Amino acid sequence: MSAPQPAARRTVLKGAAALAGAAGAGLTLAACSTATNSGGGTPATPTAPVELGAAADVPVGGAKLYREKKLIVSCPSEGRYTAFSAQCTHAGCVLDKIVEGEGNCPCHGSRFDVATGAVLRGPATDPLPAVPVRAENGRLIAG
Repeated sequence: MSAPQPAARRTVLKGAAALAGAAGAGLTLAACSTATNSGGGTPATPTAPVELGAAADVPVGGAKLYREKKLIVSCPSEGRYTAFSAQCTHAGCVLDKIVEGEGNCPCHGSRFDVATGAVLRGPATDPLPAVPVRAENGRLIAG
């Protein structure tokens, strides 16, 4: 019997390339994690009441994005408000705008109905979490 042959250079290089690709995929997945995109690991919904500003800033039949507070508030009818987390349920990115009643996630393109929180387009599969909101002395309080 002969001694085992050392691995061919091509085989070693292919293995190294596969390993580098796997490591790169791991980094890509880490970039999609909630912890890295959610603004320092802050919760998706407020843990204490948050004042958002004047209730009149949210138009009847429309919605307003409070990006810095990670909230969307809609006003389906005069004096009635609904609120949702503005943090995407796919990877934790904060929605960046509202276009024709849809909240947009800038990271992977998920879209959400701002009146219901429902997913309109993936990759997100879970709706936005509801957040209690009320108008008090003309001001909106969420949480």
